[in-house]
Amino acid sequence: MEFLKLAEKRYSCKKYSDRMVEEEKLTAILEAGRLAPTAKNLQEQHIYVATTAESLAKIDECTPCRYGARTVLVIAFNKENVYTYPGGKRDSGIEDASIVATHLMLAAADADVDSCWVNCFDPDKLHSLLGLPEDEEILMLLDLGYADAEAAPLPNHFSRKPLTDTVTHI
Repeated sequence: MEFLKLAEKRYSCKKYSDRMVEEEKLTAILEAGRLAPTAKNLQEQHIYVATTAESLAKIDECTPCRYGARTVLVIAFNKENVYTYPGGKRDSGIEDASIVATHLMLAAADADVDSCWVNCFDPDKLHSLLGLPEDEEILMLLDLGYADAEAAPLPNHFSRKPLTDTVTHI
C-alpha cells in the first residue's frame, strides 16, 4: 500500500470484534518493530504479547482502554541500555520505544489489523502486575485486532491542520 494512503486509512480503533489476529500477521507486525531504528542500534525495546485471559485481565486492572482487543502489545525498554545524548539531559529510551511502537502500529495497518495506541494506564502498577524485570520501563500499550462492525474513527479523526500551521522552513 502507498504509505500516505496507509497513514490516512489508519485510525485508533475503540471497539474490537472477537476475531484473533492470525499468527503470521502478528509475526509480521512484530518483525516490523524489530527492524525499527534505535539510537546506536541498541535495540533496547522489549515487546510483551498479551493474549491470555490472565494477562488481559491484568491490563484491564490498569486501563479502561483495551476496547475488547484480544491482543495487546506492551512496549517496554531497558532503562539500563540507552544512549545518553550530549549534555546528559536526555536519553534514547522513550524515543526509541516510540519509534518501535510506531512501526508496530503502521505494520498492523498494512496487514489490515486495527490498533489503538494506549497511554491511559499506570505504568508502575502494570509493570508490577505483569512482573516485568526491574530494569524495564513500560512506554505504552498497543491494542491489536479487527474492528467491530460498529467501530469507526472518532469524529475529529480526519481533521488535520494545514502544513502551513505545523511546518516552518528556516
